[in-house]
Amino acid sequence: MTPQEAAALLQARDHILILTHRRPDGDTIGCAAGLCAALRQRGKEAYVLYNEEITESNRPYAAPYWAPEGYEPSFVVSVDIAARQLFHGVSEAYIDRVDLAIDHHPSQEFFAQETCLDARRAACGEIVYEICAALGEITPEVALPLYAAVATDTGCFVYANTDANTHRTAAALLDTGIDFFAVNKRHFRTKTRKRLQLEADLIANMEFFHDGRGVFMTVPRSLMARIGATEDDAEDLSALATIVEGVDCGAVLRELRPNEWKLSLRTGANGRVNASRACKLLDGGGHAMAAGATLEGDLESVKKRVLAVINSVCEEPS
Repeated sequence: MTPQEAAALLQARDHILILTHRRPDGDTIGCAAGLCAALRQRGKEAYVLYNEEITESNRPYAAPYWAPEGYEPSFVVSVDIAARQLFHGVSEAYIDRVDLAIDHHPSQEFFAQETCLDARRAACGEIVYEICAALGEITPEVALPLYAAVATDTGCFVYANTDANTHRTAAALLDTGIDFFAVNKRHFRTKTRKRLQLEADLIANMEFFHDGRGVFMTVPRSLMARIGATEDDAEDLSALATIVEGVDCGAVLRELRPNEWKLSLRTGANGRVNASRACKLLDGGGHAMAAGATLEGDLESVKKRVLAVINSVCEEPS
């Protein structure tokens, strides 16, 4: 389904509930908020389902649109959700009720009645922008969260997934007069002291593999507790692995619960390691250069499993 067809479908529906994924990032939250604002401007009743895992940096975008408790929708939309395992807490009740899924992940599982998918897009926000543009005028209320979606999923337009369409989308959003500087400062130019402490520990304890072309960084619960870090402090730590000179495969392992680890795998544009293929072998998914999975076990055994799958998909194994 194209964005224009998705817009027509939404135009014909009402009482709409929008879902975001677990451990929500700026893309899923920004898409939900922007789409909800656009639908309301078209006279629709629309809400975003509350996500209990939202970080404070993303909360302002979605806060005006939270659904009231007990809200019963007639039409359910998911944004930036590729797989059933990415539904969170209260949203799990809607896994088999999604009418329209909007996504940009090649690992999309097609769980919805209709799917608007474009895996070429760097951010789901690019697709939602096209849908909102087809619905009508893009106002600043729609544009601000969509800009946050696109900017955060491209690392402020520096990740290799960024292309000309990404910049065209961003330019169109800026043309509405939004305060993009505040968004950029919040997400890319401001770090708490605890965040800096986390980064310092990850850097001090890096473990290299593949003759220095790969790196492991780990975030055990004990580190979070020792520093007193919050979810906001730990947001998008995976980006740290991609800035090490000479590294084209960065694996960040964060302990969510005892012996449960979230893998964030970031790889280079050279195609040496396909992150999506690697994470799919671990029952995860994502993009060729950014993917993830959840693994169980002690840290050393988890690292061995991750390295094994990286080696199995590597074009130039070491």
